[in-house]
Amino acid sequence: MEISNEIPSVAIAELGLGLDTNSFVPYYVQIVDQVRELIKKNKLKQGQTFSSEGEIARALAISKMPVRQAFQKLKSEGLLVIAKGKRPVVGSGRVPWNFQQLRGFSEEMRRRGLVPSAQVLSIALDEPELEVAQALKLSPGERVYRVRRLRSIDGEPVAVVTSHLPARIFAGIDKQDLEKQSLYAIFERVYKRKLQWAEEVIGAMVAGEEEAAELQTSAGSALLIIRETTYDTQNVAIEYSLSFLRGDRYTASVISVRKN
Repeated sequence: MEISNEIPSVAIAELGLGLDTNSFVPYYVQIVDQVRELIKKNKLKQGQTFSSEGEIARALAISKMPVRQAFQKLKSEGLLVIAKGKRPVVGSGRVPWNFQQLRGFSEEMRRRGLVPSAQVLSIALDEPELEVAQALKLSPGERVYRVRRLRSIDGEPVAVVTSHLPARIFAGIDKQDLEKQSLYAIFERVYKRKLQWAEEVIGAMVAGEEEAAELQTSAGSALLIIRETTYDTQNVAIEYSLSFLRGDRYTASVISVRKN
């Protein structure tokens, strides 16, 4: 992200940050909530230089620890951009998803200090569509479990994910608790399929009425669409998924290396 030098920093006094010492809400949560609100009300703008951990701690008369926790939470949500040796900068609120690392949704969100959850919208044993059959290299007559889930972060819907799973590999997966366990954990622990790599095709689309209603966003708003085929250590395609992610919360992050 390019940081504009034309946007001035804001003084701590102007932020109006404060702590309710009688509240049971942890200090870091209070700080996060207030900064979120300041950004929402456009009192803090993207690209604006923010106060350091030490400055916030001194102004609030607390240790750096809760401020550091708050900064890490805000960073994980894309609301603060923190580079080593530089002052924090207000971000866009769009979280970059790094496709160089094979992580499930739950793993990635917990790594960022967020609380993921899942709601199963539907699950059925279906005849695969041609796109699915080709991606999973299925033989004629093979069937797949089609699992459609709503993924949320801290209670806010952010993605609808439809996973297609070969029935011959994942017999009875509809009996598993797909809301409290991640699919990747079920693959590896229950079905002993250790994951190796995945191929993603990333695109964009606008939300239709159904997607907008499920993701609690507006019809016509931008969505990031990801088609992903996941392989195990035997190089067998074990999942083909189609994900719709809210474009106001996610961007794609890919590292490219030039080879001689």
